[in-house]
Amino acid sequence: MPFILFSNKFMEEDLLYYELTRQIIGVSYTVHNMLGFGHREKVLQRAHEIEYEKAGLKFKKECCVNILYAGRIIAKYYMDFVIDGKVVVELKLANEFYTKDVKQVLCYLKANNLKLGLLIIFNKEGVKVKRIIN
Repeated sequence: MPFILFSNKFMEEDLLYYELTRQIIGVSYTVHNMLGFGHREKVLQRAHEIEYEKAGLKFKKECCVNILYAGRIIAKYYMDFVIDGKVVVELKLANEFYTKDVKQVLCYLKANNLKLGLLIIFNKEGVKVKRIIN
């Protein structure tokens, strides 16, 4: 019987939108390094806008998401950012990833038929990122 080696390792480059998400995450680290901890989410959002512009990233901020039911709008949500029409970015001040925040990003992805979201949390320890796939 031949020996078969199975591996669950993958290359970072195999991740969906690898180069784009690398740039987005880099912006978040830059913002954290420049501002430090203790600012409100709105301050972080404004700093991200500046860094996205400097990086040459195309983005939309505070995009409205309408939730439709039977052809009627039953709810509206606002995403922090959509980068390059592909990646939803949601910024949070939190100590950990909360299920409600993951569900929020997943809702944004489904409502916009997008494949990838980044939930990025800022806390005393630094920046943490969770990739959310639709």
